[in-house]
Amino acid sequence: MKYKVALHRSEEGFAASVPGLPGCWSQGATETEALDNIRTATAE
Repeated sequence: MKYKVALHRSEEGFAASVPGLPGCWSQGATETEALDNIRTATAE
């Protein structure tokens, strides 16, 4: 299943969330790291 991801620049790097999955969010120092982390979060 595919989900849209919202990516936002934050003071710590980047924050990512999945609007279709309330409460599913992650962060990373880089955009790539945040996207990798949110991919892991949605799988769990």
